[in-house]
Amino acid sequence: MPQILQVAAIAVATVGTGAATLSVMNEDIPDLVLPEGNWVATGDLDGITFRIYGEDVSSGAELEDDIIFRDGTFLSTDCENSCSFGWSDYQTMEIDGITHFTATAICPSAPHTVVWHGRVTDDDVQIDLTWTTRRWYWTNQIQIRATGTTISSEAVSG
Repeated sequence: MPQILQVAAIAVATVGTGAATLSVMNEDIPDLVLPEGNWVATGDLDGITFRIYGEDVSSGAELEDDIIFRDGTFLSTDCENSCSFGWSDYQTMEIDGITHFTATAICPSAPHTVVWHGRVTDDDVQIDLTWTTRRWYWTNQIQIRATGTTISSEAVSG
C-alpha cells in the first residue's frame, strides 16, 4: 500500500475512534458575575459623573477614567476613546442601602465587551469591571478594580 494511503487509513481510524481531538479554540471566559436581584432601568444616577482610579488586577496597570450617567445611559470616556463604545443603558438595584449599578458596553468595531458593576455610597463609587476580547481562536480578559468620587461634568477628561 502506498505510504500516503497508509497515512490516510491511520488518520481515518484515529478520528473514527475519537483517539485524537484537535481544537484551535480557547475556552470562553465568562463576563463579570453580577449580584442576583431586581435590576431595573431607573435613571437613579442620571446627572452624576465620577472620576475613577483603578488598576488591572493581573498586571497592576493603572487606569484613570470618567464615567457619566445621563438619560438612563452610561458612558466611560476611556472606553469611548479606545473603541467608540458609545452610550450604554444602565440598571440599578439597592442592596442594604447602597445603590448598585451595572452596564454592559459593546464595541461596535471590535470584539470587546466591558461589563461594569459599581456600588455608590454618597459621592463615592467602588467598581469592578471586566474587559473581555473574544476572537474565534482566543479569549482575553482584563479585570479592573477602581474607586472614585463625583466631579462636575465640566471637569470631564477625554
